[in-house]
Parts: sequence; structure tokens; C-alpha cells
Amino acid sequence: MTPRESLTGVPRPDRAADPRGSSRPGQPLVASRDPVGRGRQGAHDLPTGRVRRFVHRYGWRAYAIPVLTAATLVALVDVAATNAQDTAGRADTAAAAQPAVPSTTAPVPTALATTADPQVAEGEGRPTAEVTVGPSAPTFVEQGAGTVTVVDGTSPVLGSGPLERFVVEVEDGVGVDDAGFADAVVATLGDARSWGSGGQMSFQRVGAAEAAAGSYDFRVSLVSPASMETYCPGVGTGGYTSCRYGERAVINLARWETAVPDYAGDIATYRQYVVNHEVGHALGHGHEQCSGPGRVAPVMEQQTLGLQGCTKNAWPYP
Repeated sequence: MTPRESLTGVPRPDRAADPRGSSRPGQPLVASRDPVGRGRQGAHDLPTGRVRRFVHRYGWRAYAIPVLTAATLVALVDVAATNAQDTAGRADTAAAAQPAVPSTTAPVPTALATTADPQVAEGEGRPTAEVTVGPSAPTFVEQGAGTVTVVDGTSPVLGSGPLERFVVEVEDGVGVDDAGFADAVVATLGDARSWGSGGQMSFQRVGAAEAAAGSYDFRVSLVSPASMETYCPGVGTGGYTSCRYGERAVINLARWETAVPDYAGDIATYRQYVVNHEVGHALGHGHEQCSGPGRVAPVMEQQTLGLQGCTKNAWPYP
């Protein structure tokens, strides 16, 4: 009888060959922890390498991660391209909003060398030849202090129609009767032959408080010859003529005191003319020409430089 046969002659089970039994003789049978045999897959069934181990461990997530990574990269590229387009569009818009820059830039002249902008300044220029007014002409201050002071005081409304309020000021240090100058301006603008003729407009002189508050429409300023280019920069008065600059009708003190040769000493009439002429500029009127020999000169003709065959005239509506 062989060792593997029982006493009855029937072969005994080979416990060593039965994986479900105990490997030790005489021990009770023990249930297997892997009853379906999953732990006994062949070597060819196990994943090999890092990639296969990763797939075996994470299952479907192993395939989702690369897909999500690729989608994220595509989204980032799209966002970057959109931002670049937006930046380029903003740059194009900003460039279009900027004025074109010329290829060459000319030097900008100084204020005294420019031709006055007619929207800002207007003047009669300077005489083409030396002008003498005679040995008996009154004297005047050539150079004042360079500052002006408002002549305080007001007037009633002069005339009818839309109201124009004005301030009178005189350069400091010129030695004139400030109140007398202010009265002469008021009398001229209040005359029925002046700019308010027929109810076209009315005038009122206002004082220092209104000047400080900006409650006025224009100024009438008396300035010494040497200060004309300070108050009328770029106009080119040559210290001889008067001008309008911005809100100021600037009267040259030399002309106020001596008039011009064509007025033949009629200083009173010339003063009316120069006030009406420069205030006319402040009201928006430009220069006019003599319409023919012997005719009355327009008040906006440059009578200070010559009458050109016309007769002198101080009034817009003579």
C-alpha cells in the first residue's frame, strides 16, 4: 500500500495539490480568501510599466485627466488670443483718436512774433512812416507801471436792447484823471450814434466788485505806449496804435492824448472814434475800408493810420 492510499485502498486526496485545503497535514480545512481566483491571474494579465499600473490603479480617471488637461490648454490659448486681440483693438482705437503728427515740426514763434488771431486780437498795426503830431501836443507817460486798476463806479443802463456790461480800467502810474477817462467812455457808448443806436443794445458801466466776480462783458483799458505789447501781445501796435485783445478794448495813452495827424488836433472827436472802434472789435466787428473819396469813413476803418480819402468819423451810426 502506497502512502497516498487509504486503508480501504481508495486514494486519499492530495491536500498539497488542493489550494483550498491546508498545506499542513492534520489541520482543518480553511476557506480561501480569494474564492474566484482573482489573485491567481497569470503574469501576462497584470499591467506592466508605469503607465499600465497608473491605468490599473485609477481606472476611467486615467483617461479623463489627459482629456481635461488638453481642454484646459486649448481654453488658455483661446483666452490669450482673445486678450491679444482686445489689446490690439484698444491700441488701434487710441491711435485713431490721436491727431496725426506731421513728419516735420516747425519751431513755434514767441507770442510777440506771431500774427494775432482775429478771434483773440485785432489792431490797426503800426504806421508805415514816422508820425509827428506837432510841438504843441500834450505830453504823456511813455511807460506806466505795467499793472491796471479798475476805476470803481457804475452808470445807469444806457439805451435799450440787450445789455452789455463793461469795466473801465487805467494803467497805474500814467498820471491821468481816471474818473475823467471813465466818464468819457460812458458818454461815448451812451450816445445815440454809438453801437446801441435804435435799441440794438444797451450799455452799463460796472465797478470793482463786478469785475472781481466776472460779471461783465468787456473791459475798456487805458494803457501807456510801452505797455501795449503786454496787453496786446503779437498784435504789432509798435506802441503807436490801439487794439483789442480778448475781452479788452485797449486804448493807447499816446493816441488818447495826442490823436493823429488826420484829425488835425481834434482830440475830442478822435477819442470818441478810438473808443467806438476798439469796442466795436470787442462786440465782434472787423475792419472796413473807405468806400470812396469824400465819403464818411466807417468807424471800423483804420483811421489812426489814415483816412484813405474819406472824412473823419467817430460813430457807427453818424
